[in-house]
Amino acid sequence: MKNLLKQKMIKKEKVLGTIFELDSELVIEALGFTGLDFVIIDAEHGPFSAESAAKFIRTAEITAVTPLVRVPDSSRSSVLKMLDVGAAGLVVPCINSFDEVKQLIEYTKYFPLGNRGFAPTRATGYGNKEFAKTLDSTFQTANTETLLIPQCETLGCLEQIEEIVALEGVDGIFVGPYDLSVALGKPAKFDDAEVVGAIAKALDATKKSGKFAFIYAGNTDAAKKHFAQGFDAVAYNMDAIMLIDAYKTAIKSIKGE
Repeated sequence: MKNLLKQKMIKKEKVLGTIFELDSELVIEALGFTGLDFVIIDAEHGPFSAESAAKFIRTAEITAVTPLVRVPDSSRSSVLKMLDVGAAGLVVPCINSFDEVKQLIEYTKYFPLGNRGFAPTRATGYGNKEFAKTLDSTFQTANTETLLIPQCETLGCLEQIEEIVALEGVDGIFVGPYDLSVALGKPAKFDDAEVVGAIAKALDATKKSGKFAFIYAGNTDAAKKHFAQGFDAVAYNMDAIMLIDAYKTAIKSIKGE
């Protein structure tokens, strides 16, 4: 059970992904041919259950694009089910405190890091994958290879970011620039000094702790900028927006409008 995305980031590769919203295994399959490194199956804003996520995760695995899941919330049932169906990592939204992340580690990491409930589920091949032949190996492999990535998009998370990223069991931070800018009272004002400083604070704290830094980018210029800043991973745009924009551009070009 090697997490290909993690291996790429350890090698200092710039990894690029997208947000998946279109609710089709065929879309995941198509994205697997693009060269993207990961997809984030969006169960926070998208219409996805653990049952549908399992199908998307399976398709992503076949196409060698790493499947992460953005869970609806930080509750035990939300995170446990997505891990059990095989998510290679979880992006957890709306984190407000250090204590909330400590509880997340309890839910998402096995002993000795946490207290994740055990069952021989799809993630382990129902106990038949090589790493799952013993409980010790199952726990160690899952703790090492499954990523826990809290999302920094609230003032509470930003204020405690140094303590949060220092926690053993936190593998990285995903900066949500839109919601973070809203929390600062400056929606989408990404050139504002306070917003720039907040993103830099989250990035610096994450890198100093030796963790992986993720961020969302709505356009190619922002994606390039974030890589230049030192982010390890950029989630570029959403599949639905990309599809709509591509057809709008083609139609305008063909019709000359």
